[in-house]
Amino acid sequence: MGKEPDVNHVYQRMKDEDVKMTAQRQLIVKLLVKHQDRHPSADELHQLVRDVDPDVGLATVYRTLDLLERLDLVQSLNLGDGRARYELASGVHRHHHLLCIECGKIEEVDEDLLGAVEEAVLSRAGFTVVDHELKLYGVCCACSPERGP
Repeated sequence: MGKEPDVNHVYQRMKDEDVKMTAQRQLIVKLLVKHQDRHPSADELHQLVRDVDPDVGLATVYRTLDLLERLDLVQSLNLGDGRARYELASGVHRHHHLLCIECGKIEEVDEDLLGAVEEAVLSRAGFTVVDHELKLYGVCCACSPERGP
């Protein structure tokens, strides 16, 4: 998988696309990058933003996430909890997620676990897979220490 974008990468890409860099957008990007391991929803990101600047509205967060998604800097995820979650796009391949059904923790798996499946699909059906998503549901080590590695 490619290197994860950082704040400066996102800011530079927005500048390259002639996107106005407002203080509100800077704050949203900064907090999204800082909390990317949590895969925040728009509402969660809005709360993080409001803790710093109470004047930033939820609509501004949604518009900024939409803009970042159109620029391929952010991708939305459906992790099965009924709300879109967001993470920085790597630009190479979507990684996979381990979802704890006890505590809700989300872990990332950077390996491409479906490469052989994609090859089989191409070989058998002539179908070229351009992207895929894998979510594995279970119990993390913290919630089930006896099942740990």
